[in-house]
Amino acid sequence: MTHEQPAATRRRVRALLLSDRIDTSNLEHDGVLSTAPLTFKFGQAGFVALYRYGVAVLMGLTAVEEEEILRRLQPRLVSPVVPFEEEIALIEHNPEKDDQILPGGPIILKTVTLDHLIIIADALSKSVVLARDERQVTAVFELVEPFARQLAEHGRTFAGRRAILKHVGNALLVQHRVSGRVAVAEKPDVVWDRPDLDRLYARLEDEYELKERAETLARKLSVIAETAEVLTDIIDTRRSLRLEIIIVILIAVELIVAGYQAWH
Repeated sequence: MTHEQPAATRRRVRALLLSDRIDTSNLEHDGVLSTAPLTFKFGQAGFVALYRYGVAVLMGLTAVEEEEILRRLQPRLVSPVVPFEEEIALIEHNPEKDDQILPGGPIILKTVTLDHLIIIADALSKSVVLARDERQVTAVFELVEPFARQLAEHGRTFAGRRAILKHVGNALLVQHRVSGRVAVAEKPDVVWDRPDLDRLYARLEDEYELKERAETLARKLSVIAETAEVLTDIIDTRRSLRLEIIIVILIAVELIVAGYQAWH
C-alpha cells in the first residue's frame, strides 16, 4: 500500500452476498481500520469489509484465509443466502499508469490506499446486491405472466385465492428487500472526506451500471406493485360477489318460507 510495492502487482477483491443481514454488533477484531463500513485487516496482507445488508468484501485474501473468515462469519448471518451471490474484480497497482478501469479487465490504480479499497468494495457490494434483486424481480415477473395472460384472453383469472395471495406476498417481499436493502445512489462516506476519489467512484458506477440497474429495478417494482393491487382488487371483487350471492339466496329462502307460512 506504498510506492515501494513492485509495479503491476495484482490483488483480487471478492464481494459475497451471504445473507439478508450481517450482525456486526460487538464484533471486536484486531486491526480495525474503519467503521463505515466495518473494515479490518485479515490474514497476511488482506482486508475484510462487512456491510450490514449481508455483504462481505474480501480483499487480497488467500483461498485458505477466505474459508477461515467465512467460517467465522457464519454465526452472524441472518437469513443466509444459498447459494450466495458473488462479484469479483482485480486491482492492479501500477505506479507507471493513471487510474483507469478497462472494460472487463482489471481496475488499474496508480496509488493503492485503504480509501481506494473501500470505494471499490462499496461499488462491488452494491453490484452483488443488485444482481440478487434483479433475479428476484425476474422470478416475480414470471409469476405475473400467467395471470396477465388469463386476464387478457378471458377477462378474468382462474387462479385460486391462495395462488393470488401468494403472488401478492412475493411482490411485497421483493419490494421490501429491494427498497430496504441498500441506497445504491448514495456515495460512500469516504468520498466526502476524499473528493479526489470521486472520479474513481464515478468510473466504478459506470462500469457496474449501478444507477441504471437501480432505476430499472424501480420501474419493475412499480409494475409489480400495480399488479399486486390489481390482484388484490380481484380478490375483493370475488369476495363481494360471493357475499352478494349469499345475501340474495338468504333473502330468497326467507321469502319462500314466509310465502309458505302465509299459504297455510
